[in-house]
Amino acid sequence: MTKTPTVKKKEKRQAKILEIDPWLTPFKSDIDLRMKRYKQVKKALLGEGGSFKDFANGHHYFGFHREDGGWYYREWAPAADALFLIGDFNHWNQTSHKLNRIGHGVWEIFIPGEDTLSHESFVKVHVVHNGEGIDRIPLYIKSVVQNPETHDFVGQIWAPEQEYHWKDEHYRLDSSNPLFIYETHIGMAQEKEAIGTYKEFEENVLPRVKELGYNAIQVMALMQHPYYGSFGYHVSNYFAASSWFGTPDDLKSLIDKAHSMGISVIMDLVHSHAVKNKAEGINEFDGTDYQFFHSGAKGYHTAWDSKLFDYGKYEVIHFLLSNIKFWMEDYHIDGFRFDGITSMLYHDHGLGTNFDEYGKYFSVNTDVDAVVYLQLANELIKEIKKDAITIAEDMSGMPGMALPIKDGGLGFDYRLAMGMPDFWVNTLQTSDGDWDMFRLWHELSSGRPNEKCIAYVESHDQALVGDKTTIFRLADKEMYWHMEKRSQSLVIDRAISLHKMIRFITISLGSMGYLNFMGNEFGHPEWIDFPREGNDWSFQYCKRQWSLVDNPFLRYEDLINFDKDMIRFMGEHSLMGVKPESLWIDQKKKIVAYRKKEFIFIFNFHSTKSFENLEIPTHENGNFTVFMDTDEKKYGGFERISHDMTYKARKLAMNENLTGITIYSPSRTAVVLRKFDEEKESERAALSSR
Repeated sequence: MTKTPTVKKKEKRQAKILEIDPWLTPFKSDIDLRMKRYKQVKKALLGEGGSFKDFANGHHYFGFHREDGGWYYREWAPAADALFLIGDFNHWNQTSHKLNRIGHGVWEIFIPGEDTLSHESFVKVHVVHNGEGIDRIPLYIKSVVQNPETHDFVGQIWAPEQEYHWKDEHYRLDSSNPLFIYETHIGMAQEKEAIGTYKEFEENVLPRVKELGYNAIQVMALMQHPYYGSFGYHVSNYFAASSWFGTPDDLKSLIDKAHSMGISVIMDLVHSHAVKNKAEGINEFDGTDYQFFHSGAKGYHTAWDSKLFDYGKYEVIHFLLSNIKFWMEDYHIDGFRFDGITSMLYHDHGLGTNFDEYGKYFSVNTDVDAVVYLQLANELIKEIKKDAITIAEDMSGMPGMALPIKDGGLGFDYRLAMGMPDFWVNTLQTSDGDWDMFRLWHELSSGRPNEKCIAYVESHDQALVGDKTTIFRLADKEMYWHMEKRSQSLVIDRAISLHKMIRFITISLGSMGYLNFMGNEFGHPEWIDFPREGNDWSFQYCKRQWSLVDNPFLRYEDLINFDKDMIRFMGEHSLMGVKPESLWIDQKKKIVAYRKKEFIFIFNFHSTKSFENLEIPTHENGNFTVFMDTDEKKYGGFERISHDMTYKARKLAMNENLTGITIYSPSRTAVVLRKFDEEKESERAALSSR
């Protein structure tokens, strides 16, 4: 008699996220649930063996498409009773061009003749629901402008005879390089008191970004939004490039130029909510409040006064994923910074929640549909362009945000280290003597295991009226009187010194990437105040004063000189993402010292004390020389640190078991030492001479 072999039951593979972070083990069932839902939704959308790249093609079907003999226009409006295409081509006749219902909530019309619709024609669609009609902007329209006669927003056919000819076919984003991101807003990027344009940004700002050494721009407000002062976060038309700044081809030219300069373009993507406007946006397009959004109170964000997507609805997923593919295809976008993810992840949108323990990430408060949508979005993006970049803006610190989907994560490449700006705001509100060096080390050097983060000192929100930038917290009104290099001010001296040190320790301690909002690199003195009724619709504070940093007699030049060398130093020596080794932290002396590769960083945050014979353990023998320091004259410093000295490691007086160096450390300075190497001395000298 043949014995039947015992077949061992295949053990279910545990998500790797639990190995990476064992503290998540009690929440294994929650992680399993979201992974199960992800697989279920993926299969439902794609079937067996399908791809997201082939699925996310709504923009190729819906909207306006010119074909032989005329135009097709299609729309998704399942609850509508009737749709009529209107525009200047038919003198806005609300009955002459009726769409046909062709099933599954889709409507279609064929308009014969090449000249019936033409480039830059104005169009809308008259939607009838329950006997009432309203003129709406087509969902997939590629351009939305204000009608110069009626001043309302209208859809605009964008179909120039000559399609934009891209010249960036050889551009490739090298995702192995660290990201140095220059965050920007096109409209306020000029010095004039008016809305800046794509072309002006291309001509005037991109060269500045290139000179500073940043290799990516993160562009806000690219999708059409009716209220300029919303910072671009109340999106109305998801497939239309914002007409506040110019035409779709103008934006393409900007991106093309950035690529020619080796600068990647990251788009600020707002899929977390939508403007509630009906006349301009997608809200109640088919007459119902549940076409795209949750119905009733669940579909309304009380703090943002906006509508909330229903990520569990397959048609909504199709719309949003198609939107992502559209921007990558039509505009050659290199990646996305997903805005407002915290609001998406939790049913209470994270409002008032202190995420101080793991249970708050995995309770019934978590919106699993939103988690799955973000996973699908990341998978699509990588299918389209494997080296594309995705960045998560999440203040909750959701574990696994920047881990691969296959490991139980959400699939982002980076997470914004949102705790860092908060740390600096809180620190700057205390006296200098109360700064906690141990907390500083912890806040800037720690993060979720195996998850890459983008470090930054201050967010764009801190530049808005009602808040303060880092430089203004440091210098306040003294900036208006004492930023001339000949002027003497202890307040400004402190501000300049700490502004450099804060940036330097943030980028060198805790980052795999680094972000700066435009103008903050040189301590832009003015806040941002969009034109509004309260300021008589003025553009006075909705601009960037480049003339300040271009003036060699002002101290803004000192700050930008340092920022430029800081970025170059961190990039050329591949120090981003290198884990720092703590050498010495002294709370009383306000000293923080650490090593990265062959470099030793020493920060003296003490407000008054310079230390003649500061001992710093190196734990190795050798000679060290100064590579750069924040007190150099070209950075507005006092040149108290010699670059001619050689520091020989020896047994330290404080502990004979420790090997280290003895060095002069002036107050409020940072110095970088490099282990002596004659072959590299010429490189150090070259940097010092710049």
